[in-house]
Amino acid sequence: MPQFDPEKFEEKYVYYLEELETAYRNAYNQLHGRVDSSLLKAIDRQVFNESEPFYEGDGEFRLELPENPRERAGVGPDNEAFERVLTEYKERVENELAAIFGFEKTD
Repeated sequence: MPQFDPEKFEEKYVYYLEELETAYRNAYNQLHGRVDSSLLKAIDRQVFNESEPFYEGDGEFRLELPENPRERAGVGPDNEAFERVLTEYKERVENELAAIFGFEKTD
């Protein structure tokens, strides 16, 4: 487990790139095979590739998504599964970041 420094997280892509990649990969793998794979891939490649993780303090991470994620993923407004998968994936990435940096355990 890497030693976490909140100040270094401001430059996360310099100091914590491997941990970020691991968190996203772990979250993706947790959902793979459980949700619609084409939807998961669209969210991963079109939305999460432009997301930005932030450290909020007290072991909490927040993932900021780009504007118009539905449009970016190419799904219609009536796709109920989209919001469910997007929300769960986002929460899993945030939880994985916390776990990787030793703040809490994953699901």
